[in-house]
This record gives sequence, structure tokens and C-alpha cells, in this order.
Amino acid sequence: MITRRNFMAMGIGLAGGWFFSFPGLSAGSVFPQFFFTQFKYRGEWDPNPLFVEAMVEELELRTSIDATRERRILEPSDPAIFYSPFLYMAGRYEFEPFTHPERQAMKRFLSHGGFLFAEDTVGANGFGFDQAFRREMQEILPDHPLRPLAPSHSVHQSFYLISSFGGRQKVKPYLEGITIGNWTPVIYSQNDLSGAWARDRYGKWVHECVPGGDTQRSAAFKMGINLIVYCLTADYKRDLVHHPFIEKRQNL
Repeated sequence: MITRRNFMAMGIGLAGGWFFSFPGLSAGSVFPQFFFTQFKYRGEWDPNPLFVEAMVEELELRTSIDATRERRILEPSDPAIFYSPFLYMAGRYEFEPFTHPERQAMKRFLSHGGFLFAEDTVGANGFGFDQAFRREMQEILPDHPLRPLAPSHSVHQSFYLISSFGGRQKVKPYLEGITIGNWTPVIYSQNDLSGAWARDRYGKWVHECVPGGDTQRSAAFKMGINLIVYCLTADYKRDLVHHPFIEKRQNL
């Protein structure tokens, strides 16, 4: 995990002509294996502020990944994104276009091994956040369109073998992604996974999952774990030899 992050921070950053310090983080720092970094863009950028703790609890319960429950919040042009294993972006509504420097930073990040998971928490095709996000991806990576990810994609088998899709709502029975070579640096959902993960300070779920209830919420957590494992490990479990071991975990 550290090797990949250091490569992104130093290799990409220096290639872009950047020399910067990120308070509290350095090449010799002790990192958790995983933490969320969320984009703060010009718009209503935080539709589900309580999603992190429950997701991290499930991640540590079910895997050997160490994580922190404190998310980093950064603007798109902040060079500290290159220390981030997992960028997260969510919203409901239309947002202001990224600036040219922001788009260039994102293109550099996504073209050199970075990972972004984005979700439309309303699920309105062609409107609001969905429209704005597709616009930005077209500007940032014009030669690589968003497409539905095939069932055989590594993200569907990185930890669990995913056969059904969860979330607060069920809008699409698939994820979309932008693939460059063998790596998918952008994965996009309209099922509001973070809405299914969100839990308040009293341990109560913030949202109901409709129409599937607890089964749909469980599927959302499994998909979240797969996304995290995929961003940290890429395609190492693509070979079918791993499937018997993954199948044994299906009841976790």
C-alpha cells in the first residue's frame, strides 16, 4: 500500500513540477492502509456525512486492512490527493464546473494510478449530479468514456463474488467505470452506497434501504469492501483460482 502511495505522491507530483509538504504526512510517515479522501467541490458536496465509521468497522471486521475513521476532505486541485488511496465524490445536485487547473490535476491523478469512486445519491439519470459528473469526466478523460462494468470485472470479485447490487436505492443493476488499460481509475454508482452505510451517533441507520431492506444494505457493505480492496490491490485476484476461497467468505 505504501509503495503505491509514495509512487503517486513523488512520481506524479514531481512530474507535474510540484514540490509540497502535507502536514503530518511524509514519505517516512506511518500510514494506515486505508482512509477515505472526500472531494469538497463547489456545490452540495457532502450528502451523507455519517458514512465513514460503519464502513470502516465492517472493513476491519471482515478483512486484515487497517483503516482510520477520520476522512480527509480536500478540494480537487489540492496536491495532497496524491497521498490518497481512495478518492470519494458524491452529490445530489448540479455543481459548478471544475477549473482548468482542477481538471489537469485530476487527469494527472487518474491517468497515473489514482482511484476515484463517485456516486449520485439521488439516482436521477441525466440531471443534477449525474449530469455534472458525466460532463466533468468527459472533459478530464475525453478518450475514455464511462461504460457499464462487465460482471467479470475485478471489482466484482476482489473480496466477495458480487452477484447483486445494494445501496440505499436500486437504480441500476451495475456499476459504471472508466478503464485505461487494465486499470479502472473511475467507478461510478447511482445506488447511493454511502446512504446505506450511514449510521448516526446512537448506532441507528440514517436511511432505510428500499425496496430490499437489510439484504440490500448487506450487499452495499460487500460492494464497499470490494471497492476498497480493488483500489488497494488492482487485478491481483482476477485469476479464477481465487474463487473457491472467496466463496467461503460469502456468509460473512
